[in-house]
Amino acid sequence: MSHRPSMTLPFDGIALGCDYNPEQWPRSVWPEDIALMQEAGVGFVTLGVFSWAKLAPTPDTWDFGWFDEIVGLLHEGGIAIDMATATAAPPPWLTAAHPEILTVDAAGHTLWPGSRQSWCPSSPVFRTYALELVRTMAQRYGDHPAVRLWHVSNELGCHNGRCWCDVSAAAFRVWLSDRYGDIEKLNDAWGTAFWSQHYTSFEEVLPPRITPAVPNPTHELDFARFSSDELLDYHRAERDVLRDVSPDVPITTNFMVSSHQSEQDYFAWAPDMDVVSQDHYLDHRLPHIHAEQAFTDDLTRGVAGGEPWLLMESATSAVNWQPVNLAKRPGELLLDSLQHVARGADGVAFFQWRASRAGGEKFHSALVPHAGRDSVKFREVVELGAALKKIGDVAGSRVRADVAVLWDWNAWWACDLGSHPSGELHYIDAVHRWHSAVTDLGATADVVHPESDLSGYKLVVVPTLYLVSDAVAPALQAVADRGGHVLVTYFSGIVDEADHIRLGGYPGAFRELLGVRSEEFAPLAPGAGVTLDDGSHADLWTELLTTTDASVVASYADGPLPGTPAITRNGTAWYVATRLDEQATAALAERIATEAGVTRAGSPGVEVVRRGEYLFVLNRTNADVAVPATGTELLSGTSCNGTVTVVAGAAAVVQEGT
Repeated sequence: MSHRPSMTLPFDGIALGCDYNPEQWPRSVWPEDIALMQEAGVGFVTLGVFSWAKLAPTPDTWDFGWFDEIVGLLHEGGIAIDMATATAAPPPWLTAAHPEILTVDAAGHTLWPGSRQSWCPSSPVFRTYALELVRTMAQRYGDHPAVRLWHVSNELGCHNGRCWCDVSAAAFRVWLSDRYGDIEKLNDAWGTAFWSQHYTSFEEVLPPRITPAVPNPTHELDFARFSSDELLDYHRAERDVLRDVSPDVPITTNFMVSSHQSEQDYFAWAPDMDVVSQDHYLDHRLPHIHAEQAFTDDLTRGVAGGEPWLLMESATSAVNWQPVNLAKRPGELLLDSLQHVARGADGVAFFQWRASRAGGEKFHSALVPHAGRDSVKFREVVELGAALKKIGDVAGSRVRADVAVLWDWNAWWACDLGSHPSGELHYIDAVHRWHSAVTDLGATADVVHPESDLSGYKLVVVPTLYLVSDAVAPALQAVADRGGHVLVTYFSGIVDEADHIRLGGYPGAFRELLGVRSEEFAPLAPGAGVTLDDGSHADLWTELLTTTDASVVASYADGPLPGTPAITRNGTAWYVATRLDEQATAALAERIATEAGVTRAGSPGVEVVRRGEYLFVLNRTNADVAVPATGTELLSGTSCNGTVTVVAGAAAVVQEGT
């Protein structure tokens, strides 16, 4: 995969930023906002995200006076602007006049206005009105000195990533015609000989709406691809207007690279970005929230081609959309923010500046909480702003990583479709498990596309890569041939890009690399487990595996296939045919990383990441830690002669060699 490199962010140092929604507040509050932003060290604000209804109160009128005023105040206050195009949420007059722009779900239900993103990505009517707004915004503010970045829409696809309406159906057919050219090629790719699904023309094809029985999986997979491409095409439409009117200002849109947002293939989107940015919120429904944050940051860096990126949104404390919205403990705001910076962020921004009084996100945390300036949270924000200023020279540096973890949105879409051997198997599970094991060892991993350049890595981890192109196995073989280590887990290499089984035995594309062959999967019932003959424990998955060239590292001691290999190695290519528990995963990861010569530092709860000449140490444990380091600790300004001591719950950033 090739990427257009992210450019240097158009803000100074490691910028502190936030969404700013002044329309929620009377004008009398605005001067206070600017003063408090200066106190906190806010370097930029994202402005105008949800301002369409205020900027265009009727179809025939514009009202930019108030917006001009706030732009002027921000500029006078020395605060840069990431100018949103304000197209994320259409105003009520537009949905009332044109209900055909609304999204429709797979069951045919219209999703009505009353929240946000009430628009179909394929709607030409919506696009006409939205692009008129974009052009008007660009003409008015495109050369304003405060505007340093354009922000297309907001979280594209967050609530309208897929639409099954008739307009979308027509666009889907055009996309399919462009992809396949001939209807018989579509029939072959979709396997329509099964269940009498043969099409005679593209006009017969519908989106994969609710069906009486199991839907065609390649139909579903192509609809996922289409939906991602359709939103990307919409982004390009806004981008092209901005480049036409305001060519000197870089453009971004905020990705949602997280564990609960799967609908955009950001590797495909990245070449269209001047700056890669993402939103990230800790999800307390997950068992290891900071491990997930590290994974998301490493994936965002992979999407950015290894270049720095921008954290466009995060939370100072609790969010509002989880069943229980936990608040951050004292010190966590700084640690969480520095974790993003350690893994490549050149800016840390939050939703939003001032906590709302009304609306669906009124209990979402902000830089200025409901309690106001005189609050613990605002004092922590001021502390964060000061810390980011001290480490400003980190901006532009790159993270060093010995390990690659392979990731593909197409594989996620295909792996999590129905009618598979186990509905308990989810693509993201193994990815998180192995990424977490690697980082707990003190190693740093890039999360990259399977067709990325793998030549610089000592260890390449391939977790549950169910769908793979023909190019992946040779690339992994090349890693093994030069002495690098490759770790492949269960349910990998099974299908090609059309979701067709790779015949001849599992794990399909990787049989020769791994020196194994599996005849049948034997998934385990929920709650059931197996023991391996080395004492390890596992669950979820077993398979009837035989070795062709590989040696057996461990076999099942019980379960449905006692005596059958569970872990094998063929030189430096390893196969794990079951889901090891966390302890066994960590032990195997340590063994392989040691053999591979992976650079390691830190320990569980103590994150150590090198970014250029800067060493980040994040101590989430309850004890002080000492880490080898020589240089200047930037947060305190003290010198380190051989070690840096980081107290419990604190962080250090050492510029080595100074």
